[in-house]
Amino acid sequence: MERQRKAEDQNVVGVEERVYTLDVDEDDEDSAMKFDLTPLYRACHIYGCLGILEQFHVYYFTNRSAQLKSDLEISSSQSFVESYQTFLAQIVGYFIVEDRVLRTGGGLLVPDQVDNMWETAITRLTLLLNAQFSQMKSATNHLKVKEYVTLLSWSLLQYGYDIESLLDVVDNNRDKFHLLLMAECREQTIEALNHDTYELMVIKKESDYESNVLSFGLQTTDIMPAFPYVAPFSSMVPEMCQIVKSFIKSCVDYLSYGARDYFFDVVIRYLNNFLIEVINETLLNTINSSNISVSHAMQIAANFTSLERACDFFLKNAAQQSGIPLRFIDKSQMTLSAKAVLQTSRDATYITLLGLVNAEIDEYMNLTESVTLWTTEETKQNGNEYISELILYLDSLMSTAQQVLPLDAMYKVGIGALEHINNTIISAFLSDSVKRFNATSVMNIGVDLKLLENFADERFYSSGLEGMYKASSFRDCLVESKQLINLLSSSQPENFMNPVIREKNYYALDYKKVSTICDKFKDSADGIFGSLSNKNTKQTAKKKSMEVLKKRLKDFN
Repeated sequence: MERQRKAEDQNVVGVEERVYTLDVDEDDEDSAMKFDLTPLYRACHIYGCLGILEQFHVYYFTNRSAQLKSDLEISSSQSFVESYQTFLAQIVGYFIVEDRVLRTGGGLLVPDQVDNMWETAITRLTLLLNAQFSQMKSATNHLKVKEYVTLLSWSLLQYGYDIESLLDVVDNNRDKFHLLLMAECREQTIEALNHDTYELMVIKKESDYESNVLSFGLQTTDIMPAFPYVAPFSSMVPEMCQIVKSFIKSCVDYLSYGARDYFFDVVIRYLNNFLIEVINETLLNTINSSNISVSHAMQIAANFTSLERACDFFLKNAAQQSGIPLRFIDKSQMTLSAKAVLQTSRDATYITLLGLVNAEIDEYMNLTESVTLWTTEETKQNGNEYISELILYLDSLMSTAQQVLPLDAMYKVGIGALEHINNTIISAFLSDSVKRFNATSVMNIGVDLKLLENFADERFYSSGLEGMYKASSFRDCLVESKQLINLLSSSQPENFMNPVIREKNYYALDYKKVSTICDKFKDSADGIFGSLSNKNTKQTAKKKSMEVLKKRLKDFN
């Protein structure tokens, strides 16, 4: 094309020899397309010889203007998506011809005429394209049309046509495109979530590890693991990472041709929006659904951690596709704002998870519904009936948490569960449903607590948590209940009012709670305190001590 235009500008060939061939780089000789203006030049020559060349100029301009008007009408028999290539190519061809006529037609056209025709075309095209883009429901079709519009624009730019208005159409519709793209990717994300088994992904060979872990920066170490390898996430994570990667490519494809400014920041803005409004919200909606289970919530919490780690890969992938050197990302310490949002959602998921765990614990610990638990005279060496099932549940919960979650998250689950058990015991003593309780019930709950403390210690130390959390172990979550049982079982409960003893032995107990609970501590004649006629002096002294404590607590309040 450059050689041909140079020859035309220098007038190195005669009128009769102006035949141009546009050679396509293919082996097929039939792919060559001839661009022959010889009949037009002959007509100009004949009209000139007849002395009516001006009449031909008017005739040519009138007919070509009518042709342009016809070319600018879209097909009514086909959708725009089916006909846009022919439609746009026809317009490009029209103005390539007029450019050549302007430069080689010997005055057949003047620049103002071509400019007027181009102005007519560009006005019609911008209106039509904006209308078509606004009606599109598919991001794929939107991108295809956009790419053809930019091809048209840059083709005509080579001939000196002003393409700013066409590029404005592309730029002005990019938000529309990304809304469509996000909607399509949202459907893919939901599908990946629906197909997930909520089980840790087992990777059996190195190639699968590369495609599902290394490809998205999900590895926690640079050392190649032994196979089969149990990944810390379920299958939805690499599927979602692939969706994000595809989203980035589509964003760059839309912005990289026709955009007239630095578009990396725009890619990052759309990427953050997608991660927050689609990936993050889809997972949160699942977490907040009414039928989510503990195991599913636990797996989603783990998946949040992996997706948060993948954000660094997403940022670098966007930079690479946008032509930004990775050293710029590393030097600027740039991060995606979506990373912090995913972290916040992960923490919110832990809260939801603990709520689910607490609800299941409540099913085992219906303490206030059992009257016999509080008034029994039977000492239970192995604790109350609920405790064995509760410990089995806790054991299963912590085993799953240790397998699925990071250690710090597993610690949160254990702390949350045991704190809830402690609060449940204290709340039961305070509940209006419990009108009174005796010493035997206190003794039995003490056995329950001892079994829970043994479980808490075994889990805490076998999980290797003692090195990370020296200040607070699982056992410490039960300290309030333990101190309450110790106080109720003490032979001198009035010592609670001694500041030194209280600070040492009962620091976790609240005055008002202790006062309310002590008021309910009433034993039968055969109970541990016995009646006033009971000959057991220790028991009598203990009862008197409790009465002293009750009085002093009332005076204190």
